[in-house]
Amino acid sequence: MYYPLSQIQSNLYTNGQEYIVKSNNNNYVGFYWKSSAGKLFTGRTPQDPPNLELIPYTSNRSQETPTIAPLVLEVALAYDAPYIGEDPDLYNETEILNYLKLKNISTTLPPITIIPTYSPTIPTQQDYQIGEFRRYFCKKINEIIYIEINKDIYDKLISKDSTVTFQYYQPFNIPWQLTGNKEQVFTTNRNIVALTIKNQKLPQFDKYLKEDYIKYYR
Repeated sequence: MYYPLSQIQSNLYTNGQEYIVKSNNNNYVGFYWKSSAGKLFTGRTPQDPPNLELIPYTSNRSQETPTIAPLVLEVALAYDAPYIGEDPDLYNETEILNYLKLKNISTTLPPITIIPTYSPTIPTQQDYQIGEFRRYFCKKINEIIYIEINKDIYDKLISKDSTVTFQYYQPFNIPWQLTGNKEQVFTTNRNIVALTIKNQKLPQFDKYLKEDYIKYYR
């Protein structure tokens, strides 16, 4: 898709629980952009694919609204509630809700779990003054899939926060040289990556980085 830069707001960012991907209802964490028509898409700009449409988190999943339809037949049969055929509209909803409450069965949808997405930490001016900063990543367990993430998601994975799918990812981080002699910066970062691959058993991590060891160099 093509939008003139004057028609979009680019490099917006969400920490999650704000928007979901329209096509799969997954919670979205990362950069997004907004069109002049008010539509939201993943990526920093239209030239940063995939541009998946986003919709507000609460537009189709409420944590407070009871969702009876998927349970109504089973509950009605267990409760011996009167019904006709299999039409949920014909069930006595009050009785079913009372039954769920008595059985301590939740009537709310579970929280959406955050799936790590590409959301790199960008070095700040202070990082450049120091000369280095830290980059955060995770590798999908049992698959050679790497994702560069931000510190917030990294911390959640490390602490096994229930709001993220920590069970499926191995988090790790590396120091990254930003300033100095260009050749020396290249060598330092290459050596750090090689050592990380060896110590943490991260096959092809250098290929994920495209062996760009002077990324962010200034």
